[in-house]
Amino acid sequence: MGKILIALGALGLLFGAIGYASKWSQVGLLNSVDALLTLNVPARKVASGVSFGPQQRQKLDIWVPTAASKTPRDVIVFFYGGSWNSGDRELYGFVGRALSARGYIVVLPDYRLVPEVRFPGFVEDGAAAVAWVQKNITTYGGNPARINLSGHSAGAHIAALLTLDQQWLKAAGAADNAVHSFAGLAGPYDFVPFTSDASKAAFGQMPDPTPSQPITFARKDAPPMLLLTGSADNTVKPRNGTALAAAQAKLGAKAQTLLYNGLGHSDIIMAVAQPFRSKAPVIDDLAAFFDGVR
Repeated sequence: MGKILIALGALGLLFGAIGYASKWSQVGLLNSVDALLTLNVPARKVASGVSFGPQQRQKLDIWVPTAASKTPRDVIVFFYGGSWNSGDRELYGFVGRALSARGYIVVLPDYRLVPEVRFPGFVEDGAAAVAWVQKNITTYGGNPARINLSGHSAGAHIAALLTLDQQWLKAAGAADNAVHSFAGLAGPYDFVPFTSDASKAAFGQMPDPTPSQPITFARKDAPPMLLLTGSADNTVKPRNGTALAAAQAKLGAKAQTLLYNGLGHSDIIMAVAQPFRSKAPVIDDLAAFFDGVR
């Protein structure tokens, strides 16, 4: 208990004293504190650094529930955010623990980042990861016919494109209808013109930006979607979710939005971790959605 209190105190000091530039230090400490607070959670990491391609950042981790199951479990592939230019799967164990504890196989892939690649490099990596999961997840007790995608911020953008624009998974060798559903946290789905330095660096070279926008590929036969956002998100405006949901609904597809009052861009992913679950019922809402599409 003493270690947990010390860690919680350090977490509070860190978030109070360090600015946005040190966000990855913050995420790492958040993950460490979450691990201490969830020592008895019924989830464990069973694979680390598994290659889904030849590049250094084409690796993934796999989390599973500790309880045995007589039937293959549904799978969630979660892509972290980071403005397409930063991030590390090992810092997001709190996502793996939280969702695996709810009964899912959880896959956390890395992907190549700006400036090593620009669009569509990171989307191609996401597609390669999903194709690998479809071909190999039975080894870990997962159901390849029940692959759900999720992600936060830039990761939600990648997951949304993989869900809607079918060319990427097809090119990666995935079978048809690889995506069963999609849940995005604070994702940019309709963000032209590019105004931030991060979006300009990732997409600014495109003569026609429309292929980078998930809303471009809204379609009637898309898998069910849940688009979560915070009302105080000034990084990725809530209108991204409402615009995509409206485009999907207009075509007759299943898409719903969920707005958390007062939450900012980082708050929504922080709420997945044990120390900040009181911010919003993000894990409950994700589990309810994924349970509902089984």
